[in-house]
Amino acid sequence: MKILLTTAALAASMLVSSAASAQAMPAAVVAVVDLQRVESECTACKSAITSLRGQQAAEESREKALATPLQSEGQSIQTAVNALNGKQPDPALKARAQAWDSKRQQAEQEAQRGREQLQRNAEYVQQQIQTKLNPIYTQVMQRRGANILVEQRATLATASAVDVTNDVLTALNAALPSVSTTAPAQTQSQGR
Repeated sequence: MKILLTTAALAASMLVSSAASAQAMPAAVVAVVDLQRVESECTACKSAITSLRGQQAAEESREKALATPLQSEGQSIQTAVNALNGKQPDPALKARAQAWDSKRQQAEQEAQRGREQLQRNAEYVQQQIQTKLNPIYTQVMQRRGANILVEQRATLATASAVDVTNDVLTALNAALPSVSTTAPAQTQSQGR
């Protein structure tokens, strides 16, 4: 009986200490940030967006410059093949078609490399921004007394008093005056 009472007393004390530690958890103080606005309005972000758009336009121009002569040559070869009316092409036409196909493949590979570089550049910009944002979230939460930070698009409604977007934007502008829009070269292990 004494063991049973001791066990019950021990269990009761565990429940009390468990309840006490559960009560020690602070109430949720939520702050909200509009990351879409932060990433489109920060000074370095605006500059990066402009630079990436320029890179994309240059890549599209390069792809067009590669495609235009290939289209003309392809049409010329097709016209010569059609003129044969089903006859076998001569060795010169075959060589011309093979050379065209080789150039087409090279152009596709070059265009693919350009698009991959654009993608790496955009990811590198995002990486630089995120690296600076992560500690800023903690700083803003501490300064505002929040213990939860939520992205605005994940909420249904918020009061303006809990919006810390301006705080985050100001801190990001101070911490990130510029970003590089050219990703470092890939090493062989990072590549294919």
